[in-house]
Amino acid sequence: MTRRSCTIYVVGITCAVLLAVGIGLFAGQVFRTLMNNRLKKEIVLVEGSRVFDSWKKPPPPVYMQFFFFNVTNPKECLAGAKPEVKQIGPYTYREYRYKDNVSMVANGKMVSAYNTKSFVFLREKSVGDPAEDNITTVNIPAWAVMNNVKGSFWRAPMVSIWMNSLKSDLFTTRTVDELLWGYEDPLLVRVAGTKPEVETVFGLMYKKNGSNDGEFIYHTGEQNYMDYGRIETWKGQRELTFWSSNYSNSIVGSDGSAFHPLLDKDERIHIFTPDLCRTIYMEFEKDVEVKGIPAYRFTPPPSVLASKEENPNNEGFCITPKECLGTGVLKVSPCRKGAPVVASFPHFYLADDKYVAAIEGLSPERTHHQTFLDLNPTTGVIVRANKRAQVNILMQRIPGFPSTRFLNETVFPVMFLNESVEIDDASSERLKKLLLISNLVSNFPLVIVGLGVILLMVFVILLCRARKQKNEVKRIVFTKPLYAVSVAALFYLLYLF
Repeated sequence: MTRRSCTIYVVGITCAVLLAVGIGLFAGQVFRTLMNNRLKKEIVLVEGSRVFDSWKKPPPPVYMQFFFFNVTNPKECLAGAKPEVKQIGPYTYREYRYKDNVSMVANGKMVSAYNTKSFVFLREKSVGDPAEDNITTVNIPAWAVMNNVKGSFWRAPMVSIWMNSLKSDLFTTRTVDELLWGYEDPLLVRVAGTKPEVETVFGLMYKKNGSNDGEFIYHTGEQNYMDYGRIETWKGQRELTFWSSNYSNSIVGSDGSAFHPLLDKDERIHIFTPDLCRTIYMEFEKDVEVKGIPAYRFTPPPSVLASKEENPNNEGFCITPKECLGTGVLKVSPCRKGAPVVASFPHFYLADDKYVAAIEGLSPERTHHQTFLDLNPTTGVIVRANKRAQVNILMQRIPGFPSTRFLNETVFPVMFLNESVEIDDASSERLKKLLLISNLVSNFPLVIVGLGVILLMVFVILLCRARKQKNEVKRIVFTKPLYAVSVAALFYLLYLF
């Protein structure tokens, strides 16, 4: 056997082995499984893991924007006219968040932490000065007190007299700072004289700057990667007590800061939000890309805030059968000390048309008012997010309060917030490198198949050359005797002549 023949055999055998091994590994997803198992071990909430420090103190900047609805016809509203509002904002704050008092519990299987937040005003990203800009809006303390005493034969008239003497109207004009961070309300001061437990200061974000929502205990994800960041208890409770069904009171999913790796488009993501006093869920909407990083966009479907007729599971969120609002709104008074606070998406996005039609100046738009999460499916990392929610007050006629006699029942918008975050450049570069390594390792069998294909081409070329050379040898061997006979015949002919 010649050297060339040995080369052809070696190339052919190597080609066959590479193709067989590469196709086998690819079909069996061996390297992808190895990489996925590595990710499951790395993405856990334990000291020293790849994600623990960033979970405790997320590096990307978070911004909180507040938009207020300034009422332009308060007197006409009291006479029964359609309310007119004008959106004013944003007033933007840099939100600093970190996990405080972090400690391992349950023999290291879980981790306890407090989610602390603080806010710093950013003038360059805002429309004005919150200390000077005035907003005319619903007098929330007055409505809270009126709702608390409604139905009482003697307390309602007494509070009505107090309101008249204190000139506490159904609408109030306050600065943005007062509405957000708190002001002492004269009616609350008067009520606190008879009920000391009543807080005399009111603010939409009162006591939320530099504070936390209570203790959370999370699963680390070591036992099961699907449990990564999942809440076990909040304030020592496994479920809430505000609502009337197990479904409504359930604490499911994460707190919105961590999601398990290897996300699937078909799964439903659950997030517990103390501000809404409930768990919400999100579903896959579309593929997106953020700073070159692929992501799945998850967003709350209409069924989250649907009426009990459209989604029977939501019946447990009704305060009473008579106090059950329609699609797109949620009365959260059970966890707001009885105040008639109603939550919704901004401008009543995804809500019944009647709520939008009742207020002049609203225009719900998906681009500006949708809540969404963009998650990298491989790691579960948040690459972009917008949490948007609106605070409303349920205004209606209340017996014992003559100032409400001309009012139509209205879910009145007060303010909406937009909490946004996008992965920073340094974090995106690290994530892209991790994804590159993951893709290379996962697709290594394709490299083997590629080498096998290249060797297959070399093998075919060598075979063709060997066949061509063999044909040339045969032609030379066949033509040599013929050439000798022809020369002898020529000399014979010359002799005859």
